[in-house]
Amino acid sequence: MSTSTIKDFRNGVKPNWCPGCGDFSVQAAIQRSAANLNLSPEDLAVISGIGCSGRISGYIRSYGLHGIHGRALPIAQGVKMGNRDLTVVAAGGDGDGFAIGIGHTIHAMRRNMDITYIVMDNQIYGLTKGQTSPRSEDGFITPSTPEGSIEKALSPMEMAITSGASFVAQCFSADIKELTATIEAGIQHKGFSIINVYSPCVTYNKVNTYDWFKENLTKLSDIEGYDASNREMAMNTLMKHNSLVTGVVYQEMKPSYQELVKGYAKRPLAHMNLELQPKLFDELVNEFV
Repeated sequence: MSTSTIKDFRNGVKPNWCPGCGDFSVQAAIQRSAANLNLSPEDLAVISGIGCSGRISGYIRSYGLHGIHGRALPIAQGVKMGNRDLTVVAAGGDGDGFAIGIGHTIHAMRRNMDITYIVMDNQIYGLTKGQTSPRSEDGFITPSTPEGSIEKALSPMEMAITSGASFVAQCFSADIKELTATIEAGIQHKGFSIINVYSPCVTYNKVNTYDWFKENLTKLSDIEGYDASNREMAMNTLMKHNSLVTGVVYQEMKPSYQELVKGYAKRPLAHMNLELQPKLFDELVNEFV
């Protein structure tokens, strides 16, 4: 029986996101998921990057760290290695994770550490007033591409599957029921889970609006016979629908990074006594003199 409630994860800080921003629903879904999984605030760490979405770690009552641009995942992985008992959620935007942070994203996915990465994908740089992002479609007009972008949008779901992520999902912030259930499933998955969330920017992106997504998204649960364990089916479905699908796209059961590290202490490193005895300290010093 659950004893946690969503109120346990509210800290009273009022978000400064624009009214109607999709990130409000992502915040609520994380809080609901934590409560539904009966976590306590001290069981959860939310690590975020830079951007409008990066503010989310300050709006949830849990451990949290607002990191630097594109570096949420290295910090989150360090937190998890230091305290294996924590539920670790990394969060950021598409510019944060798929531009400056893309190297970290790819290596975190192939590493398969047991953390959850939530990307708030608004297909634009919102915090810096609306430049083209790696998720903007070709032809997209912004102050940085006044004649329209000539680059194709990056496809995070295909990239995640080919990079080795073992839980790959996509959601729409307006569907908070599916979003909450997917975050719960991602947290419960033993390995790296990435959840790309279409989170409309109501101020700067006038193309990919709530109505646009409602007209163009397909739920995987509505596709008869869809099997998320079938890698080939997942890739074919993404290509057929131009990646505009929601639900768990692909899930594979395999050992997490922590399970493969030889000698990884069962007791969290954060709980160990790191005080160095004088005799041992002298022995270590003598090795270098």
